[in-house]
Amino acid sequence: MNTNGSSREDFEQLPDQVKDTVVDASDGPAARPTPDVVRMVELARTTKETDIRLALNLDGTGVANVSTGVPFFDHMLDAFTRHGLFDLDVRAKGDIEVDAHHTVEDVGIVLGQAFAKALGDKRGIVRYGNSFLCMDEALVLGAVDMSGRGQLHYAVDLPIEMVGTFDTTLAKEFFIALASHAGITLHIRSFSGENSHHILEASFKAAGRALCDATRINPRIAGELPTTKGAL
Repeated sequence: MNTNGSSREDFEQLPDQVKDTVVDASDGPAARPTPDVVRMVELARTTKETDIRLALNLDGTGVANVSTGVPFFDHMLDAFTRHGLFDLDVRAKGDIEVDAHHTVEDVGIVLGQAFAKALGDKRGIVRYGNSFLCMDEALVLGAVDMSGRGQLHYAVDLPIEMVGTFDTTLAKEFFIALASHAGITLHIRSFSGENSHHILEASFKAAGRALCDATRINPRIAGELPTTKGAL
C-alpha cells in the first residue's frame, strides 16, 4: 500500500500511457528528463592535425567507448564518463607522432561543444555541482557552474610530468578546452596526493561527478532557467 492509499494492484490496472507518467517519490528531487526530452548529440571536427568523431548522451548510464590513440587519456575519459553517468563515444585520430597535445586538446573542444549543444537552453537544470573525490592518498575537488562563462580554475599539484607516455600538463589543456567550449566555470583543485596517476584520475572523476549533478533536470524548476538574470 502506498502513502496515497493506492495498492500495487491498482497501479497494474492503469493504462500503459498513464503508468508512464507515475513518478516514484523515492527517485529523489532531481530526476531525469521526461522521455520526450532528448539530450544527445553527435559532432565531428576535422583539422590538419586531428579528426574527431564524438557522440554524447547526458542521460546515459556511464558507458564509454573511447579510442584516441593516447592510452592514458582513454583511461581518464573512461573514468570521467563512468562517474559522470554520461554515455560517450569518441573516435579520434591525431598527429600523436608529434605528441598528444593536439589530440587531447581537440577532444576537449569537441566534448565541450557537445555539452553545450546537448544542454540546449539549460531550462530545468540543477546548474551547480561539486564533488570531493578521494583516490587512495589523493583528494581532489571538482566544482562546476553551468554559467555560460567558459573558464577553468585549475590548481592541481603533480609530482611528476609523465605518467607512462602521457604528458600530465595536457590534462589542464583538456579541461581548458572543455570549460571554454561548454561555456562552464570549472574548478579543479587538489588537496593531497603523492601519485600523479591517482591525482589525475581523481580529477577526471571529480569533474565527471560534478557535471553529472549540474546537468540533471530538477522537476521543481522544469521549464525555468536557474538564474535571476533570465539568461545563462
